Amino acid sequence: MRNKYYLTTILILFIDQFSKWIACRSLISKPAVEVIRGYLRFSYTSNTGVAFGFFNHVDSAWKPYVLGAMAIVAIVAIFIYGRHASPDRKLLQWALAITMGGILGNFIDRLLNGYVVDFIEFHIHESFYWPTFNVADSAISVGIALLLIDTVKNPATEKAAEQSTINGQS
Repeated sequence: MRNKYYLTTILILFIDQFSKWIACRSLISKPAVEVIRGYLRFSYTSNTGVAFGFFNHVDSAWKPYVLGAMAIVAIVAIFIYGRHASPDRKLLQWALAITMGGILGNFIDRLLNGYVVDFIEFHIHESFYWPTFNVADSAISVGIALLLIDTVKNPATEKAAEQSTINGQS
């Protein structure tokens, strides 16, 4: 990633950590706060798993280490890919910066708490519930969506990069 995009990563990390700090101070041991009746509420949840609560009920002493290692590998991969990607691919650079901010936000939670703080509940009245999430989860989702859009917009660029790598060119 190029240097100017690191500010986006830092901003997302700050917003994520600040929002989790507020959630911890105002939502622990309190009833859910209905923000938009029938659709959106805030309530504190600790998630020891990954996205959407997957692996939340897996009880293993290794789980925090494995999830932490996965985050570190993802951060390093994003950093390296961003450094080697064309600076002209602005959407790709934004996607990587946004995704990295989200991954770092949840990684810090795991490092400090052993779990990730989730607090945003989206639901449609009482008939549909999206798993509880946070700002970092949203950033990861938006970043991956932007990455997919960039990939669809630039398939020739990707193939050319792969071909030059195969041919030993840099």
